[in-house]
Amino acid sequence: MSGHSKWATTKHKKAVVDARRGKLFARLIKNIEVAARQGGGDPAGNPTLYDAIQKARKSSVPLDNIDRAVKRGSGAEAGGADYQTIMYEGYGPNGVAVLVECLTDNRNRAASEVRVALTRNGGSMADPGSVSYLFSRKGVVMVPRAEGVDEDSILAAVLEVGAEEVNDLGDIFEVVSEAGDVVAVRTALQGSDIDYDSAEATFVPSMSVPVDADTARKVFRLVEALEDSDDVQNVYTNVDVSDEVLASLDA
Repeated sequence: MSGHSKWATTKHKKAVVDARRGKLFARLIKNIEVAARQGGGDPAGNPTLYDAIQKARKSSVPLDNIDRAVKRGSGAEAGGADYQTIMYEGYGPNGVAVLVECLTDNRNRAASEVRVALTRNGGSMADPGSVSYLFSRKGVVMVPRAEGVDEDSILAAVLEVGAEEVNDLGDIFEVVSEAGDVVAVRTALQGSDIDYDSAEATFVPSMSVPVDADTARKVFRLVEALEDSDDVQNVYTNVDVSDEVLASLDA
């Protein structure tokens, strides 16, 4: 029986990973569709589409799926949905700030699912503007650590094009800029033959709040519940989880 239970556990873990990959693929495809609708289906003339495609390819989304999403978004193929971007604001456990970015074709469904996920996981909805002021819109480019790629070489490539800081996150570097400079930063990295994983405008907390293991666990559970909604594209919080707290959660 021990062999059977080990297989059941492995199968369950694989199912969870596959489900998450499916949700990730769906989010990346949606980004491509919206970018193509807003700026046209040619990545060479649409930097947002270019970056959405690059991120999808890095995440192993099949090229066929990417191509169909571009065609749906640009109108070359029927079937594209009319997605709206909606931001919801909320508080998580212990008053942690939460921003929820939705891309949806049904505003009522999105609002309901966000509200339910928040209230069931120790949080609550907040009035517009009461949380968003704690975040700034920034450009973020993620650069994997590789031979010959370190903080100095990245800084040398991007300092002249608006990069504000380079953060060493272990096996990856985070290059932060103003949101409007993200394409220039990404282009500068490419010009220096430095590979990158993703480049996008995102929300970064102006000030992070350190949390203990119990609060971190609750916040992670809340984020997972929010991300289970097909309408939710991104969840941003202002928690600062230290390496020690992460290690204790893993243990």
